[in-house]
Order: sequence, then C-alpha cells, then structure tokens
Amino acid sequence: MIGAIAGDIIGSVYERHRIKTTEFPLFSAGSCFTDDTVLTVALADAILHDRDYARTMKEYYRKYPNAGYGGRFGSWARSTESRPYNSWGNGAAMRISPVGFAFDALDATLSKARLYTEVTHNHPEGIKGAQATASVIYLARTGTSKEDIRKFVVERFGYDLSRTCDEIRPGYGFDESCQGTVPQAITAFLEADSFERAVRLAVSLGGDSDTLACIAGGMAEAYYGVPAWISKKVLEILDHDLRRVTLEFTARYPKP
Repeated sequence: MIGAIAGDIIGSVYERHRIKTTEFPLFSAGSCFTDDTVLTVALADAILHDRDYARTMKEYYRKYPNAGYGGRFGSWARSTESRPYNSWGNGAAMRISPVGFAFDALDATLSKARLYTEVTHNHPEGIKGAQATASVIYLARTGTSKEDIRKFVVERFGYDLSRTCDEIRPGYGFDESCQGTVPQAITAFLEADSFERAVRLAVSLGGDSDTLACIAGGMAEAYYGVPAWISKKVLEILDHDLRRVTLEFTARYPKP
C-alpha cells in the first residue's frame, strides 16, 4: 500500500494547482499526506488488528482532522451515527488498496472491498470503484498480464478503457466521482512502464491529482514495486503512527 501513499503525497501538490504534463518534481517542500493516506492506513490498521473499520476511520479522523476530507465524510466522521450515506465518491477507491494486498483470492478481495466500502460508500458506483481498484491490485500482484487485467475490468465492471491518457487529458478536469476517476487511474497504470510513470501519468491528467495518483500508485506498486528512494521519502514524510502501521502492514503482506 506504500505505492498508494506515495501517489497521494506526490499528487498532493497538484490537487489545487492541476497540471497537464508528466514533467514535474515528484517531491517538493509542499508534498504532504492527505485524507487518502490517513484512511488507507486506517484500513490497514483495521485489517491487521481485526478492528471495526467505521470505528477506526472515526478514530483516525479525530487524530488527523485537517487532512482534507470531503464534506459528507467529515459530517459522518463527527456524527455519533455510523450509517452509510450512499456516496459514489472516489474516496471509496483511494483508501481500498490494502484489500488488494491482504487477501489471497479474487473472490475474497471483491467481497472484502465491498465490506469495507459500504460502511460509507454504499452507492453501487462507490462499491464498483473500490472493487475494481482492489481487484486490479490483486491481479497485478499475482502475475496477471495487463491485457488480461484490462479485459477483466471491462467485462466485470463495464468501465471504458479504450482511450489513452493523451486522449483523456485535454477535456478532463476535477471529478470527485468513482466513475470519473477510477477508469482514468486504471488507464494510467495500464499505459505505464514503471511505477513512477504510472504516477506521473495520473497526475498529468489534471483531475483530482492526489486521488488519481493514489489509486494508480497502488496498482503500479502491485505490478512493479516501488523504487526504494521513493519509499524512503514517503516514510520520512509520514508521522510516527502512520509510518508504524504502514511498515507493519508491508511486513505482514509483502509484494510477492
């Protein structure tokens, strides 16, 4: 999942200053983790220690209240209620990468992606976005070819993966939905020839940059691994508690 966190941190600088190029510094003085990282680590914590995910997310929200959460999630996290709010937002997909690494069968990956998503994002598009993301990670880390991954996503989830990043980029802008983020992130992963290239392509689309790169980064990690220098930089940016859970998770569920 450190690839997803890396994507979030790299994309964080460009979330409000979107760019349409792959040529940019991966890290700068403004690089930081956002809610994408916080909730990804919360899910890793829940999986590692068999904790209730809704309760765990609320705990992490209280600890990191200024990480840039969406308005509806913030209201949910502050509430004493824990009922889902029928969201189709891309938050469903940006936090799900630990599921793709932790479970050893595709059916279990799909089932757990639904379970951990529908506590908030119980809209069909939210569940679909999370399941598509987690299953791509699972398939990528278990040796499935990109051609077969593409075919699976199109047939199972109905996403249009026919356009290249160059074709998507000119008319694409900020989109907080799963249906307007997950296919584009998958395309960046499928088109890339390295971890770094996947993240650069995702950011270059000029959309919800940290979330696009977070989703694509988790997939690219599963397929390529993460360069050591990027992992090192990411771990330096995380605080002690986020770093501790991240290292525990990656030790328990290493990439094959």
